[in-house]
Amino acid sequence: MQGDTGSDVSASGPMNTIARFRRSVLSPQGVRGTAVEAAWITAHLAMYPLGFVQERARLQLEHTSLDGLPPAQRGLLVGDVVAAGTPIVLVHGLVDNRSIFSMMRRALSRKGFGSIYALNYSPLTDDIPTVAIRLGDLVDEVCEETGHDRVHIIGHSMGGLIGRYLVQRLGGHERVHTLVTMGTPHQGTAPARFIPHPVVQQMRSDGALISELAEPAPGCDTRILAFWSDLDQFVIPKTNARVQHRDLNARNVFVPGVGHMSLPVDRRVIHEISTTLAQLNGPTALPQPTSRRSTGA
Repeated sequence: MQGDTGSDVSASGPMNTIARFRRSVLSPQGVRGTAVEAAWITAHLAMYPLGFVQERARLQLEHTSLDGLPPAQRGLLVGDVVAAGTPIVLVHGLVDNRSIFSMMRRALSRKGFGSIYALNYSPLTDDIPTVAIRLGDLVDEVCEETGHDRVHIIGHSMGGLIGRYLVQRLGGHERVHTLVTMGTPHQGTAPARFIPHPVVQQMRSDGALISELAEPAPGCDTRILAFWSDLDQFVIPKTNARVQHRDLNARNVFVPGVGHMSLPVDRRVIHEISTTLAQLNGPTALPQPTSRRSTGA
């Protein structure tokens, strides 16, 4: 796993893109990643019905004593009790539900993060801006319930676009400290052109919503951490899962050999998320000479 500089390597043409994808899939790491993707999809399908149960925003853990806590939780609480208590809101992607975060949620809890929430929505009745408004309402509710001024948002696939629309277009940056995206088509995805569903059409590279997110965003100070992979079968080209915006404080992290659905369960991804969220005052992107651009660390 590594940061990247944000250079557009997709400009070499579709044939080279296909060749690179084939090499990625056929490499030893790609073969393992494909097997993990298939296994996780099977497991996720079994848990999928449980994810439709809409949970009320609730505080998961409230630590008042270090007695009996595992070392990881104790370490985070001692190191930064505010970071440990900052609420995390999970947002799933298209035709999915909160069950996609089942393993990540347990892992973050074991790391010491005490307040974890999830938003469910239906792509059949809601579009990205509408769900972003609902997400904003949930963020306000969570802040009122927990007493924290800001939250973190973790979005998978389209869930990352929902979070980004909130912080960039609806003033959500005032409430969202860090936005994490995994396999999110920040610059759109080619398959959206061929699927005549209104929500999918919003993810076209030449669509109005992607163009809106490319507009200037002065004052948007939310940290953004964007994960992308060479095995992502839904974001095409793969590099479109990176954030490339001069006004945003973003770091793009390349995770080789991980399929689209496997990103929320990949240990490297979970470790990087935990490390970043445990450092509220740490930078997400490297400082730039003249402006704040997406970069690697």
